[in-house]
Amino acid sequence: MEFKLTYKPFGNKAILIEWKPIINEEILNDIILFKEKIKIEKTQLFSDIIIGYNSLTLTYVAVITNFSHKVEELKSIYNKESFVISQENFIWEIPVCYDLAFGIDLKEISKVLNLSTDKIIKLHSERIYTVFFIGFLPGFLYLGGLHSNLYFDRKPNPRLKVVKGAVAIGGKQTGIYPSNSAGGWNIIGKTPIHFFDVKKANPCFAKAGDKITFKPISLDEFYQLEKQLEKDNYIIPKTLFND
Repeated sequence: MEFKLTYKPFGNKAILIEWKPIINEEILNDIILFKEKIKIEKTQLFSDIIIGYNSLTLTYVAVITNFSHKVEELKSIYNKESFVISQENFIWEIPVCYDLAFGIDLKEISKVLNLSTDKIIKLHSERIYTVFFIGFLPGFLYLGGLHSNLYFDRKPNPRLKVVKGAVAIGGKQTGIYPSNSAGGWNIIGKTPIHFFDVKKANPCFAKAGDKITFKPISLDEFYQLEKQLEKDNYIIPKTLFND
């Protein structure tokens, strides 16, 4: 599939590249491929390359003095043929406890959607989600693939505190809060997994293009895993996959 891209100045040191404004895996794959091409061709020119749902933001080390010239360079890189992407992608299995002690919005969602809590858990945990990008908070994964029966509007008044590890639904998306923060998504469970650890060389284990699955666990299993993670002796199950 061919995509029509637009290039816009984004301050005096960045360029915003945009695809069609839809959430789509083909667009995501094209964004990732473009990012890989740029990293190979011109990586030394950039201080940051940020993926969005339908965008790529390139922050240059130096001030851009000739925007048109930079755009032509980027178009040339984008159109290069015979490029094999080097990125490895994984499916990560994330344990989630959907007990009502953690899933504090499950009852409300159940009532409004006319679904049992068991059905909500089943629909949520049987899907394979795609990581489109990371944002809002360091380690917050924006996941595509939520079952349409679980679409549920964000809260009109966000909570002042959502706990780290909260698994939630917001509109047509699901995600995990990587740290304590305010938030307006509807909480259906909790995971003991750390999604952002500044002490590690790679603070966030997942990246755009990876997949996430949720494995339901009991309260007892949650607390056992929490203890393992405190001792740093739990490895998140992952499977390598190729599109």
